[in-house]
Amino acid sequence: MAKPRSALADFSVYLVIRLFVCLIQTLSFSTALAFARILAWMAFRIDRRHRQVALENLEKAFPNGYTLAQREQLVRDVYRHFCSVLIEIMHMPRRLNVFNWKNHLELPEGQRIVECLLSGRPLLVVTGHFGNWEMAGYCLGLLGFPTHAIARPLDNPFLDDFVRRFREATGQKILAKHGDFARIQGVLDKGGVLATLGDQDAGQRGLFVEFFGRPASTHKAVALLALEHQVPMMVTGTARKEGVYHVVVADVIFPEEYEGRPNAVKGLTQRFSTALEGLVRRHPEQYFWLHRRWKHQPARRKTAAVA
Repeated sequence: MAKPRSALADFSVYLVIRLFVCLIQTLSFSTALAFARILAWMAFRIDRRHRQVALENLEKAFPNGYTLAQREQLVRDVYRHFCSVLIEIMHMPRRLNVFNWKNHLELPEGQRIVECLLSGRPLLVVTGHFGNWEMAGYCLGLLGFPTHAIARPLDNPFLDDFVRRFREATGQKILAKHGDFARIQGVLDKGGVLATLGDQDAGQRGLFVEFFGRPASTHKAVALLALEHQVPMMVTGTARKEGVYHVVVADVIFPEEYEGRPNAVKGLTQRFSTALEGLVRRHPEQYFWLHRRWKHQPARRKTAAVA
């Protein structure tokens, strides 16, 4: 039985984080980014467990691609990237608005994105722990394209409310990963836009597809929703290039292409996973290698004993 959470402890943690956010927001953006580099340097040295996970993940993903020294440098770059993303998110409400968004975000495939958003059909936007995925949803709402994003609520209710208010500030709505299935279906039935992360480990019972040449447990719900509601998928990533984020469309997948196939769910899941892999290969320093993407592996089949 899980130990009951302490409201006082949760509020204390929330208060410390709010104070930290306020402190960062008082700094100029350039000063805050300099602090992010210091924070990344400290995290790389102190956070030994996640640093080791990242090194192991890179060895699995690129078995012949990097030396140990190169992998260590790449992990340093990963810490630097995500510490910078954290600062960018804190400053986003003050720096980013409907008049200056082009200074922060480029849409090289803007027409393709708008066509998907305005097709009259519901849309699944599938992305991963890559680049700055928070900025994409924030900007879509800013530009008048309301979306619903699937996310797991934080255990700390005060922090969860704080993060939710930020994410919903421009019109985006957050749906719980577990417990909001009826609302998720309702969004698609009404032709809405639903965004989700497609690279999360789904446990031992997940659907195993290839990701960097290794079986990776993946949630099958994304493909099931696409097939059941006839929803196209737009696989995207928001990658930083020369100080500006570029929203890249890696693939657009139409469920009717898989109609009648006996392995349609796996085929769709493999296709969006392959598209996400392509994004990561272009900018490996912007992928969250610190999470255990290959935590679970397919169970070994029991073979009959030979007499």
